[in-house]
Amino acid sequence: MNSSTFWLAIALVLLVEGFMPFVSPATWRQTFLQILKFSDGQLRFFGLLSLLLGLTLIWWLA
Repeated sequence: MNSSTFWLAIALVLLVEGFMPFVSPATWRQTFLQILKFSDGQLRFFGLLSLLLGLTLIWWLA
């Protein structure tokens, strides 16, 4: 993986992360308020799912 691929990946993450606060800031804020109510175990579970999905997609697409 060269550095331009890395920066492209970072740019795509920023695009995805910035979409909801730009389009609907109130919904984004409510979502974060709900996430703050999760227990540590629930957050870890969703983090693990996200990691596994990301690794699976990288493996599948590479």
